[in-house]
Amino acid sequence: MKIQNAYQVAAHRLCIGCGACYSACSEKKIKLIDIVDDGIRPIMLEGEDAGKLESREAGKPECCEVGKLEVCEDCRLCLEVCPGIKTVLPAADSTCVIQQLKKRWGRIIELWEGYAADPDIRFEGSSGGLCTALALFCLENGYAGGILHTGADELTPWKNKTILSTQPEELIRATGSRYSPASPCEGLKQIETSTDPCVFVGKPCDVAGLRRAQAIHPELDNKTSLAIGFFCAGTPSTRGTLDLLQMHHVDPDEITEFRYRGRGWPGKAAVWRKNDNEPSVEISYKDSWGFVQKYRPFRCYLCPDLTAEFADISVGDPWYREVGENEPGQSLILVRTERGRKLFQEAIESGYVKAVQAEPDILYKSQKNLLGKRQAI
Repeated sequence: MKIQNAYQVAAHRLCIGCGACYSACSEKKIKLIDIVDDGIRPIMLEGEDAGKLESREAGKPECCEVGKLEVCEDCRLCLEVCPGIKTVLPAADSTCVIQQLKKRWGRIIELWEGYAADPDIRFEGSSGGLCTALALFCLENGYAGGILHTGADELTPWKNKTILSTQPEELIRATGSRYSPASPCEGLKQIETSTDPCVFVGKPCDVAGLRRAQAIHPELDNKTSLAIGFFCAGTPSTRGTLDLLQMHHVDPDEITEFRYRGRGWPGKAAVWRKNDNEPSVEISYKDSWGFVQKYRPFRCYLCPDLTAEFADISVGDPWYREVGENEPGQSLILVRTERGRKLFQEAIESGYVKAVQAEPDILYKSQKNLLGKRQAI
């Protein structure tokens, strides 16, 4: 069977939930829903079925039902931007790449280890808070008028929301990893129609979706000043979060704030209930990620891009050594493009980032699991 639209991509379990198809559909026929046992997926509905969509949102027992497929014109835009059915990694043919890393990790111009110079960002963020620090540098120094990224949903704090932050406080409020479905590419139209250029922050598959969309939308390409990616071993479904909360006797309806990670390195999953000044439940990174990672959907196991090879700069954990108790966070920084190199250097010179260049073998030692998965694929 020939796949004809985004709905069929999801039906064949090839969707990664980035949301690029939603932004690409000129006829507005695609709706994204969070299927609790799978992830954020596109659905195409018509008539009375569209009105019933909200009852199928994640957490409802009938959430895996689908509605009537709407007749779709053969424009194929949703497929043109879809990284789920086509992931072609960029060629690492530049003469200035780090040769020892090129074959297994793609195009890397420079490798650094560092952290956000602001101690609060470093503490609140995952690893060393580099994604937030770099985005903040761009926002405050005229390289971007907004940052498209993922944060917690204010109404349902254990779920995610795509955010276009135009103020530093908005950006900083969303620090920390989110180990549950997120679809930042659903907001690509916000970049395309923005008055000022924007920075994009996302998972490797999200950045791949951005690049595919940039290839067919010149204005989006012009308005994207920087793409920051972070290492990813897969995105657990919402069921993973719900089951983790249930195991720790937490009613999701009582939660006012939920963090998967941050507030130290590697940080803990933490739950705040109403009137809590401090978390009432904390779960170690080993126990929380060790639990929810079992809920990664099928397509995540097929992904060859684990370190955001399409990004200008990608960031991950330097797991090459044991992390000491109460040790402040550190990040690995992979500079992949000349644009990334220029902005990263300026971020250091401007005092937003503190970093030292790292030896190539640190990447191997830090991310053995990701390398093993890539080689297996």
